[in-house]
Amino acid sequence: MADNGLLESVLRLVEKVDGGTDSQDVAADLGVDHQVIVGAVKSLQALGEVISAEQKSSRHWELTGEGREIAEQGSHEARVFNAIPDEGLPQNQLMKMPSGKVGFSKAMSNKWIRLDKAHEGGPRVFKTVEAIEDTVRDKLQLVQKGQSAKLEDKEKNELKKRKLLSEVGSWKEKKFKPYNFEAMGVAPDCGHLHPLMKVRTQFRQIFLEMGFTEMPTNNFIESSFWNFDSLFQPQQHPARDQHDTFFISDPALAHEFPQDYLERVKKVHSEGGYGSQGYKYDWKIEEAQKNLLRTHTTAVSARMLYKLAQQKFTPVKYFSIDRVFRNETLDATHLAEFHQIEGVVADYGLTLGNLMGILHQFFTKLGITKLRFKPAYNPYTEPSMEVFSYHEGLKKWVEVGNSGVFRPEMLLPMGLPEGVSVIAWGLSLERYVDTHT
Repeated sequence: MADNGLLESVLRLVEKVDGGTDSQDVAADLGVDHQVIVGAVKSLQALGEVISAEQKSSRHWELTGEGREIAEQGSHEARVFNAIPDEGLPQNQLMKMPSGKVGFSKAMSNKWIRLDKAHEGGPRVFKTVEAIEDTVRDKLQLVQKGQSAKLEDKEKNELKKRKLLSEVGSWKEKKFKPYNFEAMGVAPDCGHLHPLMKVRTQFRQIFLEMGFTEMPTNNFIESSFWNFDSLFQPQQHPARDQHDTFFISDPALAHEFPQDYLERVKKVHSEGGYGSQGYKYDWKIEEAQKNLLRTHTTAVSARMLYKLAQQKFTPVKYFSIDRVFRNETLDATHLAEFHQIEGVVADYGLTLGNLMGILHQFFTKLGITKLRFKPAYNPYTEPSMEVFSYHEGLKKWVEVGNSGVFRPEMLLPMGLPEGVSVIAWGLSLERYVDTHT
């Protein structure tokens, strides 16, 4: 039961207002939690005809846990800005900050900072303005004070999209279809393949019809060397931090590598070679040894291409369809585990035109005939393209895959002949099922 002092305070506030008052306002005036006021009202009602109350539903905005943290400590982008000294900060050091990844992206969008990729010693981040106004924090503090009405709907929705605000009570205004608990379900007359497995079988059949050979993909645990370094992906790349990758604690490190190949990879990263200037950084074996849950099946492609390079070259066509893992925040378009479909073709003189042609052939077999290609960036392919198809149901172009020509910095250290080109493409099985079936 609430203490007498609180009960008296509630009664005095109610007496001052004709027609009653809102319990949320009482909680704000007394500086206590709303549930404490609800308890006090129920205690007063139990005494008899002292007070009357009725329950009303309403919509209001509340800060999420992350929103409360930002209201106290500042937004991620502001924290990143304030952490950068006048002489700048190495990008890899910035990305290790708790707010580094999100803050860097937002601060770049706000044009508060810039990234100098050509800086001596590696990519470095500099401020572009002398001072900033942390409007995100200011808006959240208004909501915290119960003044959300001062914000426009667009501002609230933007904060909601960033998961800093939540709209409490909005579900009560929605219309729900009545649920019939007495209805009988359809009795299954036989077993069925999972939809993903049905489509996976369809993709596998298409690859086999096109003359591709399936790669062995039974190693979910991979070393950072094969998952990243062999693909010419620098060790300070954001995708290699713990926010994007599941690292293994036991065994934490891999120890068996082709030593001559490892040395060539180290050299092309740190010094350059094969017509490339490399990344000009201190490549560390300790980073390459870290075990992880593979983030893409391209690690398998790298192993297969290295194996191919150890013998007399013959043109090959490989494919794989298997699980990969990302340390993602789960939402409607992101999964922590999904199936990647990958196709790889190696031969002399392959060009971007060959890649476009084989993509048209591949997607036509799926019933997708309207394709568009958009230039993109990947660390291990150049040129690179995103693949879009026109969705007749959605009446818009949707992304269906990524593709490119593997870089010489990836292929030549393996030992493949100089005239050999490798084209590749990949897509998510789950995304295809979600948008096209």
